[in-house]
Amino acid sequence: MNHSGTAGRRGQRRWMASAALWLVLGGSHNPVAAAAADQEGLLGIARLHYDGGGDWYCDPSSLPNWLELMRTRVGVSTEERDHVVTLDSEDLYRYPLLYMSGHGRVALSDEEAVQLRGYLDAGGFLYADDNYGMDASFRAMVAQVFPDEQLVPLPAGHPIYHAYYDLPGLPKIHRHDGEPAQGFGVVRRGRLVLFYSYSSDIGDGLEDPDVHGDPAPVREAAARMAVNVMMYALTHP
Repeated sequence: MNHSGTAGRRGQRRWMASAALWLVLGGSHNPVAAAAADQEGLLGIARLHYDGGGDWYCDPSSLPNWLELMRTRVGVSTEERDHVVTLDSEDLYRYPLLYMSGHGRVALSDEEAVQLRGYLDAGGFLYADDNYGMDASFRAMVAQVFPDEQLVPLPAGHPIYHAYYDLPGLPKIHRHDGEPAQGFGVVRRGRLVLFYSYSSDIGDGLEDPDVHGDPAPVREAAARMAVNVMMYALTHP
């Protein structure tokens, strides 16, 4: 069987992704992108340490594995591990993507809400992955950070589901219940600044294979969605 067409498309996608990343991180006047470009050309992910009692540290192998996916599939140079930050951290603006997850309650002070809004308005991107249990408090947090914006459902045709892989929407990874996986976002001044995966648990599928025992197709679906989220964040500053 001739795979030359498939290989060519993969090579083209890899080149386009690398070019897009160079343009965003090297040529942008966006404050977050400019700060990220100073990190010796290495892409990193920041994990948010938040208050409220939720396990912000859950799925510890998921983010290193996500970074490995960006290296091996997209050809982007990355750091080896994620970095834990708080919203008042001087390092926050070094990262184009801020990740948060957990099973419990999320709580921000008024000052932290202002800091998060400032990071997102400056070009940062928040990916919140509900690990089952944070939904109610996360929605309250969004209302606190953006009192004039709404958390809206993102249809299957939204570019975030097609940023690198063409997906039919948000995949269902961990079947805690019968609810369908749903993707939500906050659009501010015409830009998607936040993506929220609900009833999906992408981080579960990104963990080392022996942690949850997810079958290969499920892990692959999580991997593809994670790559899409990162590529969208990098190419839509």
